[in-house]
Amino acid sequence: MTATTLHEPAHREALWELEAAFDRGDLVTLFGTCTVEYDGRAASSLGPGARLLVLKPDGSALVHTDEGRTPVNWQPPGCEHRAAVRDGRLRVRSVRTSPAETLDVRFSAVDQLAAYGVTGGRSVEVVGSEADLKRRVLDDPELVEPGFEPLATERASDAGPIDVFGRDAEGRPVVVELKRRRVGPDAAGQLARYVNAVEREEPDGTEVRGVLLAPSITDRARDLLDDEGLEHVAAGPPEGDAADDPAGDDA
Repeated sequence: MTATTLHEPAHREALWELEAAFDRGDLVTLFGTCTVEYDGRAASSLGPGARLLVLKPDGSALVHTDEGRTPVNWQPPGCEHRAAVRDGRLRVRSVRTSPAETLDVRFSAVDQLAAYGVTGGRSVEVVGSEADLKRRVLDDPELVEPGFEPLATERASDAGPIDVFGRDAEGRPVVVELKRRRVGPDAAGQLARYVNAVEREEPDGTEVRGVLLAPSITDRARDLLDDEGLEHVAAGPPEGDAADDPAGDDA
């Protein structure tokens, strides 16, 4: 498990780490002095106090005080986490569109911020390195899809080496980007660059497909893949390694 911890960060420093953590799909905790406002099906307000904010990569958010096991306010999975610095405070919002509701937490001081690359629950992590995953694709090309034929690994392109290059059952070029853990939009953007590079090499009008092979991806990564016409395939663990839910994807 990877982790980043900041003690008493400045608001800008905390903002930069939050934005990076959201992109990576990390679980984030912030402890500090804050106010809490909720607006949605009802409305609530908490004055300044020391509280713990937990932001999960599935979009859920929980605000805890020093009492009880139940959060004093929360948002369900499917929200989008956002952060900004406004009026000398760090503002963290969890926004849900349907129904419309917003949890707005404003920190006057952050004592500690931590971001964790957590896997487990419904998330499936491939055990081993990306090289192990590459060998699995070569041994079992149907891990990508039925009919996929791998032709090269580390194939050179203007955008850099492509993990696995091949063709689908219809003969179309396929660029496969491999990731062994849950990833965010950076990985989707990387795949898009590889696909664009191959398109420049192929005859005009050739359809080049892109597949991001990863245990799970964030909502922002999924949106970017959709915008670019690219695909995600959830890779399961190697044979013999257990997972809580082999078919799960927590994005």
